[in-house]
Amino acid sequence: MAKEAHKMIANNKKARHDYFIEDTYEAGVCLHGTEVKSLRMGKCSVKEAFIRIENGEVFIYNMHISPYEKGNIFNKDPLRVKKLMLHKYEINKISGQLVQKGYTLVPLEVYFKGSLVKIQVGLARGKKLYDKRQDIAKKDQRREVERDFKVKNLY
Repeated sequence: MAKEAHKMIANNKKARHDYFIEDTYEAGVCLHGTEVKSLRMGKCSVKEAFIRIENGEVFIYNMHISPYEKGNIFNKDPLRVKKLMLHKYEINKISGQLVQKGYTLVPLEVYFKGSLVKIQVGLARGKKLYDKRQDIAKKDQRREVERDFKVKNLY
């Protein structure tokens, strides 16, 4: 069976910088027609978005989907609350882990899987300032090693 290609719409780079991602889940999104058309044009942002579990259902807040230009009265509010579709056992597992101190749900990326819009949701634990400094130091070291390797291979 062939692996389906993902067409990425939006990515949340800041989430990977600010959090340790412990576990990831794939969730569907309840959208209306003009929102899907706008997503096909790549008009989406999840930088300020956050996810909550309320009454056994998962919702995403502040996910901005720009109004479709050719849509008229059918356009929805760009920042409306959208429901995420996960299996009940996944919601129970996530809510059990969210009770622990320091855990939160963050959207990582929005993409098309076939014709469906999916969101990759991450169960995350916040990083401290010294954790971020360690990540930056590792990145700098890796960059230096790659630069040295490139210089050595030129001569």
